[in-house]
Amino acid sequence: MHRHIEKHAIERIGWLRAAVLGANDGIISTASLMVGVASASTSASEVLVAGFASLAAGAMAMAAGEYVSVSSQADTEAADLERERRELETQPEHELIELAEIYEARGVSKELALEVAKQLTAHDALGAHARDELGITDTSTAQPVQAALTSAFTFSAGAIVPVLTALLAPPAAMQITIPMVSLLFLAGLGALSARAGGAGIVKPTIRVAFWGALAMVTTGLVGALIGKAI
Repeated sequence: MHRHIEKHAIERIGWLRAAVLGANDGIISTASLMVGVASASTSASEVLVAGFASLAAGAMAMAAGEYVSVSSQADTEAADLERERRELETQPEHELIELAEIYEARGVSKELALEVAKQLTAHDALGAHARDELGITDTSTAQPVQAALTSAFTFSAGAIVPVLTALLAPPAAMQITIPMVSLLFLAGLGALSARAGGAGIVKPTIRVAFWGALAMVTTGLVGALIGKAI
């Protein structure tokens, strides 16, 4: 028989979420900080220092945050799997009925649900309970190191956009060029991530650009107000 293999966008969700979050945060936070500093100071060197500092600190913060967060998820998954393993050893009949009831609740007849549960238990009891009772699958399993590295790399890739813009643009035009270029890249990121996830590109593009613009306007106003106050 010919085996039909389908590829689904959900298979990318593990790395796509971290990648989009990292790049999006990299552009928005770094560009916003640089716009805020540029609004408070006319020194191009101060703006660049702020940009590079934001890139380094943000990449490390994203990596640490993702690692800690996803590690907590991994610990919870491991604890639930260990509990299921013990229950399968101590009360296999109860676990078999529990699995059958899950399939029955999904619309399978009682007799067939019990037969399916028996066959899956014989093949891989823990895997069946992990998937159908706990919702843990290969595509959703927590991977802390992958999430941390992806977030750090993509944050840096995003943050370098406003930094390079500041390096290449005339100092007097930083307040205009940094937000303009950053918004263009944000819109492109929104469209690219939507395409990779198999969704429409209009709403994600507008959503990303809107929040990026709001962040830059806010920090620009704060920088201008503080700059005048001190």
